[in-house]
Amino acid sequence: MVLLIGFFLFAGLYTDALWFGQLGFSSVLYTEWLTIASLFAVGFLAMAVPVILTIQLAYRLRPVYAKLTAQLDRYQQVIEPLRRVVMIGAPIVIGLFAGVSAAARWQPILLLLHGTTVGRKDPVFGLDVGFYLFTLPALHGIVGFASAVLVVCTLAALATNYLYGGIRIVGRDVRVSRSARIQVAVTVAVFLVLQAISLYLDQFTTLYEGSTGGLFTGAGYADANAVIPGRLILAVCALLVAALFVVTAIIGRWRLPLVGTGLLVVASIIVGSVFPWGMWNLQVKPNEGALERNYITNAISATQDAYDVKGVQQIPYNAKTTAQEGALRSDAQTTANIRIIDPSVVSPTFGQFQQFKQYYKFPAYLDVDRYSIDGTSQDAVVAVRELNQSGLTNPSAFNNTFVYTHGYGLVAAYGNQRTSDGAPSFFESNIPSKGPLDIQTPGIYFGENSPPFSVVGAPKGTRPIELDYVSGNDADGTQHNTTYSADGGPSIGNLFNRVVYALKFSSDQILLSNAVNEKSQILYDRNPLTRVQKVAPYLTLDSDPYPSVVNGRIVWVVDGYTTSTTYPYSSSESLSQALSNTGSNSAATYATDQINYIRNSVKATVDAYSGKVVLYAWDDTDPVLKAWRSVFPSTVRPLAEISSELMSHVRYPEDMFRVQRAILGRYHVTDPTSWYRGDDSWRTPPDPSSATDTDNSSQQPPYYLTMQLPGQDDPTFSLYSTYIPGSNTSESRGVLTGYLAVDADAGGTQGQKRADYGKLRLLVLPRDTVVSGPTQVQNQFQSDPTIKSQLNLLNIGGTGGSSVVPGNLLTIPVGGGLLYVEPVYVRSATGSTYPLLRKVLTSFGTKVAFEDTLDQSLNTLFGGDSGADTPDSSNDGGSSAGSGTDSGSGSNGGSTGGSSSGSADNAALQKALADAKQALADREKAYSSNDLVAAAQADRKLQSAIEAALAAEG
Repeated sequence: MVLLIGFFLFAGLYTDALWFGQLGFSSVLYTEWLTIASLFAVGFLAMAVPVILTIQLAYRLRPVYAKLTAQLDRYQQVIEPLRRVVMIGAPIVIGLFAGVSAAARWQPILLLLHGTTVGRKDPVFGLDVGFYLFTLPALHGIVGFASAVLVVCTLAALATNYLYGGIRIVGRDVRVSRSARIQVAVTVAVFLVLQAISLYLDQFTTLYEGSTGGLFTGAGYADANAVIPGRLILAVCALLVAALFVVTAIIGRWRLPLVGTGLLVVASIIVGSVFPWGMWNLQVKPNEGALERNYITNAISATQDAYDVKGVQQIPYNAKTTAQEGALRSDAQTTANIRIIDPSVVSPTFGQFQQFKQYYKFPAYLDVDRYSIDGTSQDAVVAVRELNQSGLTNPSAFNNTFVYTHGYGLVAAYGNQRTSDGAPSFFESNIPSKGPLDIQTPGIYFGENSPPFSVVGAPKGTRPIELDYVSGNDADGTQHNTTYSADGGPSIGNLFNRVVYALKFSSDQILLSNAVNEKSQILYDRNPLTRVQKVAPYLTLDSDPYPSVVNGRIVWVVDGYTTSTTYPYSSSESLSQALSNTGSNSAATYATDQINYIRNSVKATVDAYSGKVVLYAWDDTDPVLKAWRSVFPSTVRPLAEISSELMSHVRYPEDMFRVQRAILGRYHVTDPTSWYRGDDSWRTPPDPSSATDTDNSSQQPPYYLTMQLPGQDDPTFSLYSTYIPGSNTSESRGVLTGYLAVDADAGGTQGQKRADYGKLRLLVLPRDTVVSGPTQVQNQFQSDPTIKSQLNLLNIGGTGGSSVVPGNLLTIPVGGGLLYVEPVYVRSATGSTYPLLRKVLTSFGTKVAFEDTLDQSLNTLFGGDSGADTPDSSNDGGSSAGSGTDSGSGSNGGSTGGSSSGSADNAALQKALADAKQALADREKAYSSNDLVAAAQADRKLQSAIEAALAAEG
């Protein structure tokens, strides 16, 4: 059994060594192993040896002629045969647990050894911030571990001395032998010294703990004047009591240390709790705004530094609320790039037109990228066609292991265009891949939906067995096979490796199949996030890796963050809360949820064909990354090595932006008095497609758009979000207060980022102008009677019916105000259900429009001539059946350039809708009773009702 368990442990370590070695990151694995093994050994010895010595010392110095009670005699008789086993075995078992605990602290210890200075000092103690990031957490861990050792030693000394007569209870007296007295007293004295050190270190932790009163993170007035001095006083008191225990060890009197211990407990209550509470309630609370002012300033400055939002450009934006003719002419470039294809909606549509086979699939949420097409940068909605083994007709072990090993190709559609039937307009598509991206290696062997493992590779001249694709152009559906040609996984060409991996994956195919040969490789840990996390265990990864075509190869781009929880005075933020509803197709988990420091320090790529992982130092000024690069040298490449082709696809990460917008909701305010009043706190609005103004459980996600903000010379690929008043869900106002955007385009220069990349711009809307927020605009759309009636026509349920799927509601600062654009998709209720873009809703101020195309909708909104130039109109056919209504006045006034809703006969329209609903019910009833004649009659009634509704609409 021991040999079997040992072999399994060896197999795990051996396969890890093969995997890291194949990727070229062996140094990461061996450094981690060496550190963990060293800390385990240190932790084991630091616990086991003192406990063994304590027990042995107590036993050897036991009183020889002590008179024991009958009860103790019986205990000794039971333990004596096993004495050596217990005295050695028990400490060893405890030491093993201690070793595991110590090994788990390998990252703080490495940061302690490799930490550096930051160049900024805390405002209370004047220490470099690096002390808090690198030194203090490790010191606390070491002191805590040492205290645990002393506690166990004290208990072991007391138990052994009591068992062997060193400590006896005679009546009401406790008699302690000289040796027991010295041993126990010295052990307790050392323990108290450690507690004094811990209390001394606790002074510094007040700078990243919640202040007394919980107003902000860091030391407030009561902390600086009561808590911090109190902890220093208690540390001195602990040292004095420790000295009394040493005196007791010498002179043999317990009264002084016992009295000192009691006074220490009383002092800890008074100095540690009562005095700070009294100062807070009696002095600070009545004058909180004035006394906490300087400390609030510290918190604002530190938080902005820690989240990299200091210096955000705040731009007053006096948004217009009246739509005027030609208002968008100066923003034609921005309107030409409005994305009407929603990546969170069109995945089924991608599948309908580009999946081709049931063993392929697209992710539920697609990604947004940009490509240069015919010399023009185009926002694109992209996705890779991944393997879906659950869709196989014959999912045998052989097929899953050797035949269906990979997905195929990348599909890309224009973000601002659609076809005449409402489908995405693809510029890279089909199997084999066709388009301007010139994909040379379309195989997706490493992706977010790749199987747990595949066996690939064969000698040259061998018949390929891996299915590459089935040609859709060949009349006989020719099957094209391939053989994997990269170095993507460990070799299983020898028997030993085959046995090890057969055990690892519980697969007899690996061991017994003739398809395994001397060139075979095994591919596993294929998710891009998994691969990057293993080679860079110190990073927190973005939840949404995205695919890009770089120099003819499909690569996954992964953003990596360095984080900390100990930045002084910085506000703590929950990652899970800030990143709620990420819209990605991966469920992110975080080793540390609460953080108060973050940097997007690393950009990583994972080749979708070879699995190669490359790490680039995106922020080489980050002190945390500097420390880890010292730990793992040569694993992170310099920024200068990023090619211009890759740089053109690097974007500002969405998760980083989500955290920053959460922080800026309150910390955009720099005046401590205003910050204290909280009269200008903002929050992210709820997602209008799934929440209400009073429900913050679903935050509206940020969106990538190419647009031009005030202060920019040209439109730039950006990431934006909006703000409404309030800091919690109790707020009910949904008016817009702010608009946050960041330059998300890194540029296309070898090893050089654009100067404005990552620049945050905050448009601040005036308080005396009411600008509707996303949920209010959504309410305008849904409550407008004309739009509602048209949506009802599209949203006809039942057999043969359809349903409306709202797309993302975009907010765009153009025309001197804020334009809202929402694509409206329609999905059939039966058959192959996939959404097609049929209508576009727009809003500016109080006016709303609902037309077939974006161009038509904007023209209707802006009096017949918006001045916009939208490519969407050139790809659309059909007539306009929209509305141009003023929701603010409730009137249905038509406007030039679009069909007038004022001509609609509402009474006739309502009757037609009622007739259509009844016809649908009659048809369903007829089909359920298999009455085809009645069904045909109902179909004719439905057709007549629809025609009547269209006529009523004018």
